[in-house]
Parts: sequence; C-alpha cells; structure tokens
Amino acid sequence: MKVYRISAVTLIISNMERSCNFYSQIPGWKLVYGGSCNDTFTTYEVGENIPKMYLNLELSRNNDNKNEFKRRHFGRIIFHTEDVDKLYSYLKNNKRISNMIRFEGEPKNATWGERYFHIFEPDGYQLSFAKPID
Repeated sequence: MKVYRISAVTLIISNMERSCNFYSQIPGWKLVYGGSCNDTFTTYEVGENIPKMYLNLELSRNNDNKNEFKRRHFGRIIFHTEDVDKLYSYLKNNKRISNMIRFEGEPKNATWGERYFHIFEPDGYQLSFAKPID
C-alpha cells in the first residue's frame, strides 16, 4: 500500500476572479469545475497526463480579515513544461498576465539538471516551471 503521486494541490486564495483570470491563461491548463463566477472552489486539470493532475483554488473563508489571510511560506509547486523559455516569454509578454504576477528572475539551468524559472502568482504562492535538461 504505497503513496505514489500527488493527485491535486489546493491553494487558499483571496480573489477567485483574479486567480481564474491568471490560471485560465496558462497553456495546457483546462478549467474543469467552478471558475470566475464560482465564489468558493475551482479546479484546473494540469496537462493531458494520465493519471490526471489538478490544481484547486479555494476562496478564503474569511476574506474580510486581511491579517488572517496572510500567506504563510509553504515552499513552491513545480510544474514541468515542454519549453521553459517559450512559456516564460509568453507570460512575460502578455501584459494581462504579467501585471498579475511577479517574476523571480529569468529562466536558467540548474545544477540538478533542469531549466526553470519561478513566479509568484496573484495570491503570492511561488510556482516553478521546469524542464529536465537532456
């Protein structure tokens, strides 16, 4: 009886419409539940992998209390992509997207054998997009 993969990650967010506007524009992501009009929960299917992988967005239950919503450092979520540089260019050059996020440097090669870049999404979670170097 082994645990063998992550099925989904759920992020607690402060603004569903803003977050959906961002995540809906990532190539390869498909909205499968909820969306901007849904005020509590949204699910995106990430890629076309079998078994399926999902990112869930859950609206903070206490949006009025900003102190309670403060994001705690949790690490980062790492997604593999077919072309790191092309995705970076797409996100950077799309003003609608780039105005919602913060980039943490440009794509670079890592000593552990991946090319990657990091961003902070609209609620401040760190996302990494990477591709193993052949």
